[in-house]
Amino acid sequence: MDENQEFISILRAEGLRYTWQRQAIWDEIKSTDEHRDADDIYLSLKQAGKTISRATVYRTIDVLVKYGFIRKLEFGEGRMRLEHKLDPAHHDHLVCENCGRIIEFVDDRIEDLQTAVCQQHGFQLTRHVHQLFARCQAYPDCEYYQSQHR
Repeated sequence: MDENQEFISILRAEGLRYTWQRQAIWDEIKSTDEHRDADDIYLSLKQAGKTISRATVYRTIDVLVKYGFIRKLEFGEGRMRLEHKLDPAHHDHLVCENCGRIIEFVDDRIEDLQTAVCQQHGFQLTRHVHQLFARCQAYPDCEYYQSQHR
């Protein structure tokens, strides 16, 4: 079953109708790897000329989270960001505290260390969220860096 058929199935399981608006929300989320919040998605759809209510966006996102199509992430700024889970590969996040840029990365050494720590304490790792907060001032394309060095 492809992801759109699964999407239709989960809507039905939740007692919701499949509509072009809900499909447009799912398509918008899938369209980018950016970490956007629900309002970003709503505004993007409105700018594209789609007539969709904010409530439909939030309800659809809740269903997509519940069934594992997307995950909510909090990067320390008080809003929940979203990322689709179409690529099942695990990754962690590096977040610039200055400009908000988010970089996804994978480091097998970190993964191995987390597993070892769990085993040392008699745990079996089932999932984790790893976020590093730093400042990317060393990078010339950082908006904060540019604003400080003009």
